[in-house]
Amino acid sequence: MFACLVAPCLLLATAAPAIAQEKTGIKEGFVLKPGSARIAMLEPSVRVGEQSTGGMFEPNADWTDQAKENIEQQLRASQANLGNEIVRLDIDTIPEGKELTRYHSLFGAVADSVIEYQFFKGNRLPSKKRSEAFEWSVGTDLRKIEALKGYDYILLVRTKDAYGSTGRKLLQAAGFLAAAFTGFGTVVSSGEHTGMAGLVDIETGDLVWLNADLAMGGDVRTAEGAEKRVGQLLEGFPGAPGAVQ
Repeated sequence: MFACLVAPCLLLATAAPAIAQEKTGIKEGFVLKPGSARIAMLEPSVRVGEQSTGGMFEPNADWTDQAKENIEQQLRASQANLGNEIVRLDIDTIPEGKELTRYHSLFGAVADSVIEYQFFKGNRLPSKKRSEAFEWSVGTDLRKIEALKGYDYILLVRTKDAYGSTGRKLLQAAGFLAAAFTGFGTVVSSGEHTGMAGLVDIETGDLVWLNADLAMGGDVRTAEGAEKRVGQLLEGFPGAPGAVQ
């Protein structure tokens, strides 16, 4: 009987669609006219793995390699439709590659702060919340990097996908069962699919545009899923046709 009850709950847990949580921020006064800028795009940061029963992220190299290839392909396909000249920089061939990698990580940390303190503030104390002004920076030293000379902005993309393991899905199903029979139960999520894309002013270091989502769609391990993911990441890109300026 338990198996009969778990099966539909497990199906519900794995098939229920994620609720979109997309948020976009843009620096006050920032406008990017089509054809007015040269933008350097760094290699995207792509992490794919499994979410253990206890909720830990366990990387999967094969999934990550496939997802990275798919996302890179979709980013290349999207470059011509973003309204400005975008040039992909290969970190491995740049003398300052390690420094650019550090800035990629710094961007991730800054974007995480935007998500935590401004985009999705939840029930945080008012004293821990920032104002609504979108004012974030990675510092002014970015303009000193020789490889970025001649570019106006740098585009950075980061994604992380953790697919729920069988144990995690069973734990989620057990939570549904507990809630159904007793009215009490801990809600356990299964899977994590987050992404962010940001544009940084190379001269000032200011983060002028950020698009982030805590529940992104698309299985990045497939070409179709990566196409959907990149479309979500670059939605509303400044200067692109149809983007709000």
